Amino acid sequence: MKKGMKVRLLLIGLLLAAGCAHRAEPVRRSDPAPSDPAFASEVRALGERALTLVRRHRVAGIATRRFTHDELWTALGGPLSAGPFEVAEAGRSVQGRSILTVRYGNGPVRVLLWSQMHGDESSATMALADLIAFLAAEPSHPLARRLHDELTIVMIPMLNPDGARLFQRRNAFGVDVNRDARRLATPEGRILKQVRDDFAPDFGFNLHDQNPHTQAGRGGERAAFALLAPAADADRSWGPVRERARFVAAALAAVLESEVPGRVARYNDAFNPRAFGDLMQKWGTSTVLIETGVLDNDPEKQRLRDLNGMALLTALDLIATGDWRRADPQLYDNLPPNHGFTHDLLLRGGMVVLNRGEPVRLDLALAWEDGVRREGLIVTDVGDLEGVYALEVIDATGLFIHPEGPMSAPEAGGRWLLVGEPVVLTLRRGSERESDMVMRLGGH
Repeated sequence: MKKGMKVRLLLIGLLLAAGCAHRAEPVRRSDPAPSDPAFASEVRALGERALTLVRRHRVAGIATRRFTHDELWTALGGPLSAGPFEVAEAGRSVQGRSILTVRYGNGPVRVLLWSQMHGDESSATMALADLIAFLAAEPSHPLARRLHDELTIVMIPMLNPDGARLFQRRNAFGVDVNRDARRLATPEGRILKQVRDDFAPDFGFNLHDQNPHTQAGRGGERAAFALLAPAADADRSWGPVRERARFVAAALAAVLESEVPGRVARYNDAFNPRAFGDLMQKWGTSTVLIETGVLDNDPEKQRLRDLNGMALLTALDLIATGDWRRADPQLYDNLPPNHGFTHDLLLRGGMVVLNRGEPVRLDLALAWEDGVRREGLIVTDVGDLEGVYALEVIDATGLFIHPEGPMSAPEAGGRWLLVGEPVVLTLRRGSERESDMVMRLGGH
């Protein structure tokens, strides 16, 4: 795919993400359970212990966001051979790669966790690897024994290995596997449905990474996590299956807020009849969606990996003890809604110097092509952008903006700003390219 087309598709995705954030608010229950004042402090203590464990057992073989099916299972070879696990092939991907399940414990409560159904969403996959390493290395730890005796856990660490190989969202058919729960046209979708049907889990965890252009409420910080107890019907009703998910999500909100306060959001709960999380809820599995976002200075999501592991280990502990019932559901209900935005940067008041004519006063809106690494600027809007929202605003009044990069249009005899295309911007004190530079955006 050509670079320009990829960037234009990215821009379309950003616009769709922003639009989705403005749907109607979820229907709320009118009879919340009474709060347990001791629960929040207890769950924070559980989270601190869990965070220590996952950091101690971080799997060294996967240290970046991008890794393949072979690299994951090679890194897990030692822990899986040392621990009390059952590893089985649940099926094969479009391109014939094994999709493996890892089973642990023999308790009465069944929990299913699946990750990387989108091939470029690997934060929770790393966290599941670290949980496996902990359970293998410390089988006599009280928490490991409790999980083993009270739960039966099945993990699918990488549901879309073909997408992971290219670090792309979709599978080798070009299908979003998370929109294949109804039709089951993909082998990956059929595998997940079959595992669910055979295992009949009581609880499920649907693990993703979300668009980095998302805030914890409009005007809030970029979301580190978003949680959802998905609706099981178009009316977004609250039956007992969804209620259990709501309480678990509230417990997760408590433990995550203790580490990243103000950066946990509530995902939109509009029912999607094609999505696995929604249909898992409908099929009787109390399902919680965990969407991992971004943190500053964490380009490979290694801190977010640790926080994922902490949250999952704490949730499993609460399910094993039954203490999830003590969570205050308002901790979930009161989370700020996930808010998508289109523009990362807004330059206001500057004079844009193009190849022809006098400098023109134009506001520029921009987005990072890689919102996690903050690399690769693209132009998202140009002109009078008064009232336009962006995560960061730079006052360029009195400065001259010199564009460069692959936005040139030689057939038109000059260089022009093209919306949807990459750009590098140098802010200078004068209109001449030799004038003093103030800052450079989009370059390396």
